[in-house]
Amino acid sequence: MTSTRFDPARFKATQRANWNAMSAGWLTWREKFERGGTPVSERLLELGEVRPGHRVLDVGTGIGEPAVLLANTVGEHGRVTALDLSEEMVEIARARSAALGNVDVLRGDLESLDLPAGAFDALISRWGLMFAVDHRAAFAEAARVLVPGGRLAASVWGPPETAPMISRGFRVLAERLELPQPPPEEPSPYSMSDPAQVERELRAAGFAEVSVTGFDAPFWLTGTDEYVEFYRTCSPPGLLTMIEKRFGSKDDPDTWAAIAASVEPYRRPDGRIDLPSRTLLVRAVTPLS
Repeated sequence: MTSTRFDPARFKATQRANWNAMSAGWLTWREKFERGGTPVSERLLELGEVRPGHRVLDVGTGIGEPAVLLANTVGEHGRVTALDLSEEMVEIARARSAALGNVDVLRGDLESLDLPAGAFDALISRWGLMFAVDHRAAFAEAARVLVPGGRLAASVWGPPETAPMISRGFRVLAERLELPQPPPEEPSPYSMSDPAQVERELRAAGFAEVSVTGFDAPFWLTGTDEYVEFYRTCSPPGLLTMIEKRFGSKDDPDTWAAIAASVEPYRRPDGRIDLPSRTLLVRAVTPLS
């Protein structure tokens, strides 16, 4: 299949609309997703050396993860600024963090931050940086807003075959809907799955002490029905519309049966579906001078 020309402005507008539409679903799914997400957040706080009193920027916070965890860690003398592209995600994150008193949630884009230089001790991003259109520009902006010696700690997905929690269902949909190959420069969940490239881009942006290590996020589901629920709840609405147009209904039984079957190989004898998904943990430090 031929790819289409990549339009950065259109891509960002589509991302914003999709995340707005999916925000309520991600809130509904939060507890189940955090089975695998929270251990990643905890590792990011360790890599970012987040301490009480620190000022921390959370990029791509979504519904407020890991902003809430960060707020509890930095305490009353610290401050968390949480950033997301989606207005609906921002509203949910604000509601979830309102009682904490030390979180500011803003709508914004890492590639064009309206924040002062040297404002943060650490920048944390959980599965957000890979959607940047220009990685080097995003990393340069990250370096700008960090203090000298500030830490960037981010998680990004490994290659799709190593991250079944998010990749198995989409592979089924791509095949059944005969989705066109996206332009090679278009960001995707796997845009930063090459550790060597990530290190090169971070060093080009001025970071030092760069490391990229693997970590398997311990996602699990009570059964294949729960995986189907995840994809129904958290998929972009455009995909559901495409199912309806091609097969006559968003509830097309063959499509959802195929998605359920895609995780059947991960079933344990007790019926639980274990989907450990490789995430790359990225750490980098701004120079002291």
